[in-house]
Amino acid sequence: MGSMIGNQLKNTLNSKACTLLGIGPMSLNCVDASIDLATKYDIPLILIASRRQIDSKEFGGGYVNNWTTSDYSNYVINADKKGKIILARDHGGPWQNEVEKENSYSLRRAMESAKASYKEDIDSGFQILHIDPSIDIHSNPKTSDVLERIYELYEFCYSYAKKIGREVLFEIGTEEQSGSTNTQEELNFTLEQIQRFCKSNKLPKPTFVVIQTGTRVLEMRNVGSFDNPLRVENEIPAEIQVPKMVQICKEHSIFMKEHNADYLSDEAIQWHPRLGIHSANVAPEFGVTESKAFIKVLEDNNLPKLADEFIKLSLESKKWEKWLIPKSNISERDKALLCGHYIFSKDEFINIKNKANSYLEKKGISLDNYLKESIQKSILRYLKGFNLIK
Repeated sequence: MGSMIGNQLKNTLNSKACTLLGIGPMSLNCVDASIDLATKYDIPLILIASRRQIDSKEFGGGYVNNWTTSDYSNYVINADKKGKIILARDHGGPWQNEVEKENSYSLRRAMESAKASYKEDIDSGFQILHIDPSIDIHSNPKTSDVLERIYELYEFCYSYAKKIGREVLFEIGTEEQSGSTNTQEELNFTLEQIQRFCKSNKLPKPTFVVIQTGTRVLEMRNVGSFDNPLRVENEIPAEIQVPKMVQICKEHSIFMKEHNADYLSDEAIQWHPRLGIHSANVAPEFGVTESKAFIKVLEDNNLPKLADEFIKLSLESKKWEKWLIPKSNISERDKALLCGHYIFSKDEFINIKNKANSYLEKKGISLDNYLKESIQKSILRYLKGFNLIK
């Protein structure tokens, strides 16, 4: 890992004995909050954009601020005065974008499409690429098939980056959030195969591997086994399993990356650096935080009608469906909070926000500052618990 970004991450991990934080760019305010914190505390923060959030122009951009990949990266690179933000692609790969699913792309077409998206990432200065071919809308691919897809995308991205003189680090991981833990055999096998591939093709080894540590996000909580004091059936408890996984990663000189660390308790967050987890991603929690703050500031300032309009708009998007616990009986309001961030860049929402803004300004309240500060509080819990700041 002789690269500049790789060394920056390594030095941070060594000097702080910390866990690195990957933040989902859930909204413009979330991106601004992240840049402000990275600048203030002089620490690297990784912005992890999924293809649904941000994608290239040919895929219609994403739901965050209607940004295309290049708009987004230009914005961040210009605003990030100290150069502390690392741009990362989260869950890149075939069928990771709605266009490819809706049009039922064939494997070959979906792989070409994924490559086009990665190409734009590399052109736009993304520094970490997550290669995740775990989705297949046509079949249930075997491990060997998934590995073949990783190899193809890995080689493509590396060759292209090299050709245009860009440096990229790779994250591999073939998981969707299941809330269970990987087996050690699985991990060993995957890492051995990938490293063999890298060696025989003279490619750099991946920097991160995504590992299931028993975290899973549904509604506004983490329902996986990591934060569960009760033993979960057929699950090795995290405090026994994770150190073994960390050990395997050390043997392969690769960093361990956890996804879905949202809503963990302070205690579970503080366990991350102690267990040696190198990096963890948090995303939906910061989107929900902003929606909660938005409703709170409206209701606290006699704007319940606007709050109701926002709730109605959010419910109609139906984006909450994928976050529900089976047989859930959560309120309509909570459903709206789960997916408010998906509609922040829709005209109807901007209309509600503009009305709120002009009213709140008269009272000396800056709406976006209030929302940004709420997100920062939420991020700070992880920065402290992960030992990134004192």
